[in-house]
Amino acid sequence: MNYITAENLSKSYGLKTLFKDITFFINEGDKIAIVAKNGSGKSTLLKILMGKEIPDSGEVIINKDIQVVLFDQEIDFEPHLNIEEFMMKMDSPPIVALRNYHHALATGDENLMESAINEMELEKAWDLENEMSQILSQLKITDNQLKMSALSGGQIKRVALAKLLTEMRAQHRHCLLIMDEPTNHLDVEMVEWLENYLSKEKITLLLVTHDRYFLDSVCDIIWEMEDQKLYIHNGAYAVYLENKMIREDNLNANIDKANNLYRKELEWMRRQPKARTTKSKSRIDSFFETEKVAKQNTKKQSLELDFAMKRMGSKILEIENISKSYGDKVLFKNFTHTFQRGDRVGIVGKNGAGKTTLLTILQGLEKPDSGKIETGETIKFGYFSQKGILSNPDGSSADVANIKMIDYIKDISENFMMGNGKSITAAQFLRLFLFDDQVQHTLIGRLSGGEKRRLLLLKTLYENPNFLIFDEPTNDLDLPTIGVLENFLMNFQGCLVVVSHDRYFMDRVTDYLLAFEGENPAQIRNFTGTYTEYREQLKDSKPLTDLESKTIQKDETIEVPIKKDMPTVKDKKKLSFKEQKELDTIEKEMPILESKRQTLTENLEKANDYEEIQKLSSEIQKFSQQLVQFEERWLELKE
Repeated sequence: MNYITAENLSKSYGLKTLFKDITFFINEGDKIAIVAKNGSGKSTLLKILMGKEIPDSGEVIINKDIQVVLFDQEIDFEPHLNIEEFMMKMDSPPIVALRNYHHALATGDENLMESAINEMELEKAWDLENEMSQILSQLKITDNQLKMSALSGGQIKRVALAKLLTEMRAQHRHCLLIMDEPTNHLDVEMVEWLENYLSKEKITLLLVTHDRYFLDSVCDIIWEMEDQKLYIHNGAYAVYLENKMIREDNLNANIDKANNLYRKELEWMRRQPKARTTKSKSRIDSFFETEKVAKQNTKKQSLELDFAMKRMGSKILEIENISKSYGDKVLFKNFTHTFQRGDRVGIVGKNGAGKTTLLTILQGLEKPDSGKIETGETIKFGYFSQKGILSNPDGSSADVANIKMIDYIKDISENFMMGNGKSITAAQFLRLFLFDDQVQHTLIGRLSGGEKRRLLLLKTLYENPNFLIFDEPTNDLDLPTIGVLENFLMNFQGCLVVVSHDRYFMDRVTDYLLAFEGENPAQIRNFTGTYTEYREQLKDSKPLTDLESKTIQKDETIEVPIKKDMPTVKDKKKLSFKEQKELDTIEKEMPILESKRQTLTENLEKANDYEEIQKLSSEIQKFSQQLVQFEERWLELKE
């Protein structure tokens, strides 16, 4: 079933064209992720599909039998409502029936009650209240009487998510669910629950996210928005990256060919007399087409970070027996840790466990209740806070909304020392972060959320720190910027401490974790390994009884007895007739597929036509996927 058809959509704001003549389809069961730089038109495209924006040209046809539902980054709510009242404020008929039924119960009016029961029967709403409670419970919302104004940002997001999923279940129509950065402000446990829910449920989904593990687990189609175009990739994030690389390589090859032809045709044009024959006019038209291709600029402006880091002494940062409480809530107690040169530490744990508090204590922005902290004389902290650029590191309000971006950076320093020994101006440094000369004179208060985050990142690095502390750095940054930031951090020679729910980001940039476990107080455990390995260990581990924990000592190993009837490594299972036949077939087919892929690759290198390039790239990808599947099955059968 087709949900949405969009043909030749274009949208511009002033002189800036976001996208031009893009065409796409959304069918039932599609799970699509949109990947693009900030400012490429992702949010605008979502608003067009929601009917909140009108395209400059083109047409969007939405199937009359479907409803488009949006889960936005910004949650609208009335602070005086409690959670139950907020959940009941929905317009779908089953929810209205349930609300009327509750009202009839409260009034005790028999006529109202009879009418409400009939409405509940008509809308099949009897199980809805139970389903709503189950979803709230799964999202760890247990007290429905709490006021919305008393909830944290993460709790508000979870309640809004519960409301959305309940509303979708209540609908008797097909739904297209649009989600804009759904994982922001959710802890990892909630992200994994949502990931599992969306991947298993029969939902049609259009998603914008920077969480690559979430994207890979949930979506099987990627829309790439770049250079005013829309590229569609069937497959995971890795497939999109490979296709993008092939496309850019082919484009560069075509530009090289066009440049060679352009030089020859330019010489011919200069020799041409003013009077033009029909034959020469055709060649002239062809010249201008070649010129367009030859003058394409494929050197993308990118975020390249390289600076001369301040020297670090032998003493970095030492923490001894620090404790911190707020009232009756004990965050952590008697925590001791020594940071070494080049440490790359991830801090993980539930929301509210005390992770951000620990970050502020490390920098001396907040004092522990007890214990001591010794900081090396050469240490200079750089703090990338999740509070954003409108707040100071200590959490107080920063009055920078009416300051121009360029003046904000110049207040730190007029020039910046790069790693190659040369210095660049503040304006040049801003250009490295994709802020052109016109934008640099924009007031900070007028920047988008993503631009403010990028400016805060720029400011943090411009201060030339040697001990970086990042609190949820990937929120509101686009995937291309996150990728470059990861590459920079992997080469950073100073110390790095990161709090993030982005599992992919943490896996790439950290070497070990400080994990907040338990509560009141939390035990901070040192875990050597990746974030993914830590999450897997938590899933596999089972709590021990008091007796078991006393019995098993630190240095003891647990021996598992091998039963006589258990197969040993030497007991190799014999292939069945069917499996042997499958193995023989795979061994015959693999060289054939490899040969076909090689032929297509050679044809691709010679291709000039864009449509032919796309077709050949798609076929190469198809054969590559088949080969991977054959290789995996071959290994299974051989083992």
